[in-house]
Amino acid sequence: MSARLARYAGLAGAVLLTVAGYLGGALPDAPLGATPASIWRTPDGPATLICWLAGTTLLVGAWWSLRGGAPSTRWAYVTAGLWALPLLVAPPLGSRDVYSYACQGWTYAHGVDPYAVGVAAAGCPWLDTVAPIWRDTPAPYGPVFVLLAALAVTLGGGLTGTVVLLRVIAVAGLLLAAICLPGLARAAGVPTRRAAWLALAAPLVGVHLIAGAHNDAVMLGLLLGGMLVAIRRPGWPPALLLAGALLGLAVTVKASAVVVVPFAALAAVRGRHTVRALLRDGGWLAGGLLGAVLVTSAVSGLGFGWVGGLTHSGDSEQWTSPPTAVGFVVDYAGALVGRDPQAVPVVRAVALLLLAGVLVVLWWRAWRALRGFSDARRVARVEGAWVDGARVEGARVGGARVDGARVEVACPRVVLHGAALALVATVVLSPVFHPWYATWPLALLALTAVRTTWFVLPAAVAAFLALPDGTNLARFTKAPGALAMTALLLTLTVIVLPRTTHRPGPTRRS
Repeated sequence: MSARLARYAGLAGAVLLTVAGYLGGALPDAPLGATPASIWRTPDGPATLICWLAGTTLLVGAWWSLRGGAPSTRWAYVTAGLWALPLLVAPPLGSRDVYSYACQGWTYAHGVDPYAVGVAAAGCPWLDTVAPIWRDTPAPYGPVFVLLAALAVTLGGGLTGTVVLLRVIAVAGLLLAAICLPGLARAAGVPTRRAAWLALAAPLVGVHLIAGAHNDAVMLGLLLGGMLVAIRRPGWPPALLLAGALLGLAVTVKASAVVVVPFAALAAVRGRHTVRALLRDGGWLAGGLLGAVLVTSAVSGLGFGWVGGLTHSGDSEQWTSPPTAVGFVVDYAGALVGRDPQAVPVVRAVALLLLAGVLVVLWWRAWRALRGFSDARRVARVEGAWVDGARVEGARVGGARVDGARVEVACPRVVLHGAALALVATVVLSPVFHPWYATWPLALLALTAVRTTWFVLPAAVAAFLALPDGTNLARFTKAPGALAMTALLLTLTVIVLPRTTHRPGPTRRS
């Protein structure tokens, strides 16, 4: 598909999705608990589903066709903005979470602790718009987002105004991310035109972060801002305090951002990566982060009650979460022999322990790579493992060889790729997965990965999981979905594990 055709095919897809939103999106008065069959039987149901399927297909196909990179950086930004225009005026799409945000903001604005009670007990006047599963659970978001939601409620004056302002806040987060992408791309030595296209034109971004107004957009903007400051000004205390504060704000929007912080500490080191340098420069970054968390928790008057709310984020059980899918399969196998293993909570707990181990390994590999780059006196050619007799771990960064690259480029790329893989592990091993979660690692992978299919394909598939009114198709494919996900995990384990455990010995290259 040519670039011109891709631009206007994607625009047509965005327009069709907007039409689907008005016909049967997540409108305040839309019936809850709908199924694809019940939607089809409504007067506008066939048109809604056809517009949704055609629009999603066009948008995904156009994005996929240029996954190698847009013709230019300006072209990528203009096209992403063009696709966003119809979705800016669309009703909420793909999820009803924006109504939960509104009720949580209303709860706080009326003097009730959203971390102590659910929106039903608080008496939110818009309760009927909130999905039933979230009506009695405390807010699972940090104090910064609760403050932003309360501000939207105060200035919005009603439900429609609040939703509009929540979308404005989400767009502001995306704009911050868009501003940071070129600097991060230059630091990592990758084409900005590709990074911008993959990160900003993705269908998940338009549908869920813009039309759906998810707070993930704010988290991503702050996260990329903190990483950019740390990479551009390592070793400078004022800049590192600012970087830490931005990362702290990201954590107090969604706690998932915390997995990136250890890699940001590596980026903060100036000069040789020694333990002393890490404690010195990483300490300034940690100080900024802790300061942001403490100040926002104190200013909100809610303290650290938001930490307890995180435990309710896994109340939903769907096979799109790999650990949950494996738990389902174990339960199905137990039922065949007359047992009820109740395996889902157990497998989820094991997955969280595995996640902790994976994060440690990823950080350690990045640390060793940076130590190797620091110890190499001259990076003339990094291919196998040796540079002037000095061992350089991590010669392959993001799947690519660093041939003749400067350390100034290689080091940021190691950090960004490690952070991206940490977010991938968090998404894969978390107890619950929603389509917009795939946007977390997308931007960082766009900045580092050489081969794109392995993460672009799952993001493209995830775009088809949610109907315009927020109905998740995973709810209606529980058993086959769980079996398919478990089979996929086993297949990937058989293919990938031997490659990671078998590493050829070092060879000296001239």
